[in-house]
Amino acid sequence: MYENIEHIILDYNGTIAKDGILKKEIDSLLKELSKHYVLHVITADTFGSVKEQIKAYDIKLHILKSEDHTKEKKDYVTSLGSDISLSIGNGNNDTKMLEIAKVGIAILGDEGCSTKALLVSDIVCKSIKDALELSLHPKRLLATLRV
Repeated sequence: MYENIEHIILDYNGTIAKDGILKKEIDSLLKELSKHYVLHVITADTFGSVKEQIKAYDIKLHILKSEDHTKEKKDYVTSLGSDISLSIGNGNNDTKMLEIAKVGIAILGDEGCSTKALLVSDIVCKSIKDALELSLHPKRLLATLRV
């Protein structure tokens, strides 16, 4: 939909979930987005709940295994193709994936947003709902990122 974006990579806790529980307000958005993009969740699964929480959706899950989550997230986006990826996150360990993706969106949500993530992102949204809606309305992205 948005200029050759094929993948949307989502951080889990602090981005699409709070305390390990998927945010209910994004249910219909995830279902609609999966018709247009390949959705990915990348997480350390701090609460051990991600598999159960996303099982109703067409989402590829990557649970972080390394000691360096920032690098692992970056490498994951690189493996998908950073030029065809949109990444969404809020934490320090999201900075590299936000920076290298064609579009990086930082979320200033319930858990806040690290300054590092904020500074490397292309867009900052006040909620995950707003960020996901941008992907369904590409002219909004275009208007925000136009130079």
